[in-house]
Amino acid sequence: MAEFWESAFKSNAKMWGETPTDNALYVLGILEKYHVKNLLIPGFGYGRNAKVFYDNGINVTGMEISKTAIQRARLYFNNTTTIHHGSVNNMPFDDAVYDAVYCYSLIHLLNITERQKLIKDCYNQLKPNGIMIFVALSVNDKRFGVGDQISKNTFYSPNGLNLYFYNKASINEEFGDYNLQIVKEINEPEESPNERHWMIICKK
Repeated sequence: MAEFWESAFKSNAKMWGETPTDNALYVLGILEKYHVKNLLIPGFGYGRNAKVFYDNGINVTGMEISKTAIQRARLYFNNTTTIHHGSVNNMPFDDAVYDAVYCYSLIHLLNITERQKLIKDCYNQLKPNGIMIFVALSVNDKRFGVGDQISKNTFYSPNGLNLYFYNKASINEEFGDYNLQIVKEINEPEESPNERHWMIICKK
């Protein structure tokens, strides 16, 4: 997967544009409600979502598999933010604990063993009463069923990625042991949406 994302970022400097997702703007309100001061972001990319938190006074720490993405992210943050280079499969990268974890559109790229490890690792890096927020593909997304089926609800997409699509049952199965608080299906973007996700929130 490292090779895939390194190639993708090299060939398309800012493939998702400069604007943060609608969900990141919504999550900012949640983080402010919980008085979050430091935030861990697995799958940091080049920082378009992280910047909305950073600009509102939250210290962000990232993990990113692509060196090219990290180099571009540093232009946003002027080397004031720690971004660990490596796969989330190799968590933890330090022994820090955080008020919150925000993992947008990453977990569905992993297999079942990797997903279970990521959830557990994120939970372990939360402070008491900390929250973790995952955004993951829904079976109601238009990409469900596109490509070769690898396993239940998992398809090899035309762009070369394995995509796992969650339903309520699989969310409860994978997140149920982590004090699941909110499970909400969302559109991205909110107006004229082209993606359908779940927002999953757990509290330590």
